[in-house]
Amino acid sequence: MNDSVHEKLKILADAAKFDVSCSSSGSSRANQAGGIGNAVACGICHSFTEDGRCVSLLKVLMTNHCIYDCAYCINRRSNDRPRATLTVQELTDLTIGFYRRNYIEGLFLSSGVIRNPDYTMERMVLVAKKLRLEERYNGYIHLKAIPGASRDLIREAGIFADRLSVNIEIPTNSELKRLAPEKDHQEIFSPMGFISNSIAENKENRRKLHRVPAFVPAGQSTQLIVGASPESDRQILQLASGLYDVQKLKRVYYSGYQPVNEYDKRLPVLQSAPLVRENRLYQSDWLMRFYKYKADEILPPDEPFLDLEIDPKLAWALRNLHLFPVDVNHADYEMILRIPGVGVQSAQRIIAARKFSNLNYGHLTKIGVVMKRARYFMVNTDLRIPVSGMLPDTLRRQILLADKNKKATQPDTQLKLFSFPEVLPRALPESSVGYKKTGVV
Repeated sequence: MNDSVHEKLKILADAAKFDVSCSSSGSSRANQAGGIGNAVACGICHSFTEDGRCVSLLKVLMTNHCIYDCAYCINRRSNDRPRATLTVQELTDLTIGFYRRNYIEGLFLSSGVIRNPDYTMERMVLVAKKLRLEERYNGYIHLKAIPGASRDLIREAGIFADRLSVNIEIPTNSELKRLAPEKDHQEIFSPMGFISNSIAENKENRRKLHRVPAFVPAGQSTQLIVGASPESDRQILQLASGLYDVQKLKRVYYSGYQPVNEYDKRLPVLQSAPLVRENRLYQSDWLMRFYKYKADEILPPDEPFLDLEIDPKLAWALRNLHLFPVDVNHADYEMILRIPGVGVQSAQRIIAARKFSNLNYGHLTKIGVVMKRARYFMVNTDLRIPVSGMLPDTLRRQILLADKNKKATQPDTQLKLFSFPEVLPRALPESSVGYKKTGVV
């Protein structure tokens, strides 16, 4: 790596850190004779695969030059900051070089928009095409689909990439027009719908015909910025729910607004990103995807924002105390899954184990139920707490006090963030990797 490419990589890897719409791939692109790499259950950005492996990828922008002047973006054209552009060949060489040194297992490529959307999209497609056909690279590739690019280019990108994503950024069109006047939701939802329809069409063709190339086998994702505009959590969850139901997205990512352009008066004044709110949205998203909650259940019309003190599953249970306590020895799976402290795996184990005997406190603890929370909302052979007679506020205070006391008596084992020294070209820059894994029980 020469000094010029080294400097470009430093700039563009740092500029890519604000894009969080990436996760484990879910793709199964096997290696071929004479090729290198594979995308079997591969993931990105220090994510975790289903078998527990931690994997990483080169997360970089093709360029941080941009024709747009979005108020919330660090790479907006009016910002005076170092700019760089990697050529198609430089990106190809970087990906293969880092892969051969075992630094990465995939590529996450985004970009600012230069000249026009078609020109930018074409160059990104050329990177993926060159990797697949010339370098015979079979690892994971995630590309950004540029809003406004032609369908032919997006279709070609979907053939060579494992995942595509179109970032919505701002949840409502009115706020997007205010903060990014050159953009609108129609331009964003159009390629998103095209990708969704093409994925469905490709799956149908692959069932009927042999040797049909896969189109975006890992699906598509998007990103919403939280806190740059005044939308409520309910509006955000309603949008995410619609994207899962209609567009069949794999993931919606929530990025707490980073105050990078404080001089712009259209943006809120924040000291730091709203990370707690971001975490609650991820927990709510988890409930919609794996626990079959509806957005209206998580936040009814009279509650526009999520509770920052308790997780959304517990908040729902406190609003619906008339449904509790649940008898874990007789209730159906769906109701057991709604008990705070019971996860998907624990609920499945309860259904399987109760076929042989009635479950008691000890059984549930071994199964993996978080009893410090679940005990208020369930009954079994030796546990009966009259939760139905408690007031929601009383129970809430009791649970919060128990959590506070436990934290005060336990040592701090929270995962720390470390700063890694820059040792390029023998390792990736610190800003090129990230981590996000969240759930709720």
